[in-house]
Amino acid sequence: MRVKTGVEILIEKMPSWLTTKRIGLLCNQASVTPDFLMVKDILVKSGVRLTTLFSPQHGFYSERQDNMIESGHTRDITTGLPIYSLYSKIRKPDISMLKNIDILLVDLQDVGTRVYTFISTLANTMQACRDAGIKVIILDRPNPVNGQDMEGNLLDIACSSFVGMFPLPMRHGMTMGEIALIFKYLYNIDCELEIIAMDGWKRSMLFPETGLSWVMPSPNMPLFDSAMVYPGQVIFEGTNISEGRGTTRPFEIWGAPFIDPYQFLKIFNQRKLKGFFLRPIFFEPTFHKYSKEICAGFFVHITDKLQYKPYLTTICFIIDLISLYPDHFKWKDPPYEYEYKLLPIQLILGDLTLYKTMEKNPDMNILTRKWDIELNEFREKTRPFLLYR
Repeated sequence: MRVKTGVEILIEKMPSWLTTKRIGLLCNQASVTPDFLMVKDILVKSGVRLTTLFSPQHGFYSERQDNMIESGHTRDITTGLPIYSLYSKIRKPDISMLKNIDILLVDLQDVGTRVYTFISTLANTMQACRDAGIKVIILDRPNPVNGQDMEGNLLDIACSSFVGMFPLPMRHGMTMGEIALIFKYLYNIDCELEIIAMDGWKRSMLFPETGLSWVMPSPNMPLFDSAMVYPGQVIFEGTNISEGRGTTRPFEIWGAPFIDPYQFLKIFNQRKLKGFFLRPIFFEPTFHKYSKEICAGFFVHITDKLQYKPYLTTICFIIDLISLYPDHFKWKDPPYEYEYKLLPIQLILGDLTLYKTMEKNPDMNILTRKWDIELNEFREKTRPFLLYR
């Protein structure tokens, strides 16, 4: 049985307000029905009074490749409606953008990771709608990397930024609708809020089990496997190691010109981490880090998605890289996602000092036990807001 998304439930029910209220929609090119029709077009054809569109990072059509590459405001080709970019000179709708809206629908495919900026855009939009007296309705979609596994430390509020506003773990285990409820009730974004839940989604489901087709929500998230490794591999964005941007398999591929993959494996394999296989490769990024240079590194093949721990695994990658290549490995300097003081790695990890701990080759059992205590407390705190079993 295929999972029904929130937008499908909405269209089936067609509540009267859809045709009597002025509707805004926060979405992008992955906001489609199971037969690949764009939600904005389906709503218009259904008689919905759609007045305004908003887009998250990477643009309405996910055309912008990299971080801090802004999108301008434009008009939609098929409907003629204004599209306001929430990854431009502004990242929160202003009152002029909301003036023709009574209800704002949000239909975005998240990837289950704190630093993926769609949930920050959601938080900003909820704040703006609260201030403007506009109701927000989330059309829920699956967390592609399941809704039961969480991993990592909770964000320290001192590291709050556009890649993590609130104390969530890196792999947060929730849907966009559940995140919205947490923003409202735990973090005081008290807008009028409704969630249109999915039908048939279970917390244990990985995306292939939903029966839905993967439509990439951003340019470097081409496959479900990309999302599966992302909660760990995104950490490389805070380093001089290529995270595979500029290749056909970003985040699954990683490396740098100074790495000897066979030397690395001799050290790393002693950790005996489970759920994946590291295959040595050589690659040449077409853009981004080491553009047009030959890099040595690895392809991460996931062999057991339930045993694989992406956050732990990539942190261990980095610890061993620091140990092997102390004269070559570097943390990237600011700026990163509009933050100019803290290091990118501090923002990504959501911790001021964890990167320094990593430099000292820590006992990972001690670190993960600390994370587990935080995660157990977080689970209990967020349990009342979970919509699915």
